[in-house]
Amino acid sequence: MAGRSLLAAIDVGTSKICCLIAEKKGEELSALGLGMVPAQGLRKGVVINIEEAARAIAEAKREAEVQAYEDVQQVITGIAGSHIESLTSHGVIALKEGEVKSEDVDRVLEAAKAINLSQDRVILHVLPQEFSIDNQTGILQPIGMSGVRLEVKAHLITASASAVQNQVKCLSMAGVEVQAVVLQALASSEAVLSPEEKELGVALIDFGGGTTDVAVFLEGSLRYTASVPVGGDLLTSDLTVGLRTPRSAAEKLKEEYGVCLPELVSQDEILEVPSLGQKPPRKLSRRLLAEILEPRVQELLEIINTNLEVSGLKKRLSSGVVITGGSALLKGLPEFAEQIFDLPVRIGYPVKLSGLSEEVNHPRLSTAVGLLLYAARYLDLAEDKTSSEEGFLEKFKKILGIGG
Repeated sequence: MAGRSLLAAIDVGTSKICCLIAEKKGEELSALGLGMVPAQGLRKGVVINIEEAARAIAEAKREAEVQAYEDVQQVITGIAGSHIESLTSHGVIALKEGEVKSEDVDRVLEAAKAINLSQDRVILHVLPQEFSIDNQTGILQPIGMSGVRLEVKAHLITASASAVQNQVKCLSMAGVEVQAVVLQALASSEAVLSPEEKELGVALIDFGGGTTDVAVFLEGSLRYTASVPVGGDLLTSDLTVGLRTPRSAAEKLKEEYGVCLPELVSQDEILEVPSLGQKPPRKLSRRLLAEILEPRVQELLEIINTNLEVSGLKKRLSSGVVITGGSALLKGLPEFAEQIFDLPVRIGYPVKLSGLSEEVNHPRLSTAVGLLLYAARYLDLAEDKTSSEEGFLEKFKKILGIGG
């Protein structure tokens, strides 16, 4: 590692654990190693068996290290799940010198964190939406401006303290120190959304195995987040039951032949479907897969649409909707989503990294790639103790005894 600037990310998902190692060369990232294994010990994005989860994380880490010819000691990780909540907060301070300094921005963000929060919750992110100086509103970058009073409107992301604590502990047991814990949807946005989309208004939908996460960006800032406890694993379960086939076979059929709009499939297209037990495989129409998947996908999209309407921001999504995650490539999903949302929809592929460009250019790796980009862009701030994540992590390291 001598002389090299390395970053490592571990995406702890319900269906897979992914470790991605990259080297930072100036402003560019080069992917060096990728490890991906089936997840163990997690449900709906939350750790339910620490030892199983730690073993899976360690295995993914080893795979990435072998490919990269590097050892990993520190990582950035993402978190998701229905325990994630968000709210809007305000902070206000008096300016000591009549001009906004970087430390004043830190102080006003700390003031925005001064809310009544139950002991089982922890603040993950404090994301400024806009600043005001002496009642002049709509300021995005206040440093250097003159005034006597600085205010901020901020979006706070909170999480279950125990969920975060257990995930950090799993990573510690796998032999790595956690540098930062980031909302998965926020990380994915770094990889698949352009600054223009975030400015004009866009909804990012990350289809994971156990949950589907929604994040709405407007005027360059995160404005709304939600998590739906339904993901690709439930689609696999539906196929397992509907086709009476082993789960592993159902997952393969979903990935290779899955489609959520029956009209896109001919009745003449026949698939060989493995049977349960010792029974021989059966010949079934591919259209049957679509007929099983369609109602579940419709249910999920309608729940997401309700969330977008509740946010009050749907009419302002000039850039439409971007879908990413492991199930984003389900055939017919963009077209189905456009019908439900009445908005343009595209599939979000992560930005291409040099090195393992073909291996990592897949929607299922959007969070892992986004975590690396987030680390490259913001981690120095955390080391300087100017980000909310750093203080939060130090508290948990003391609780868990995994750092100084």
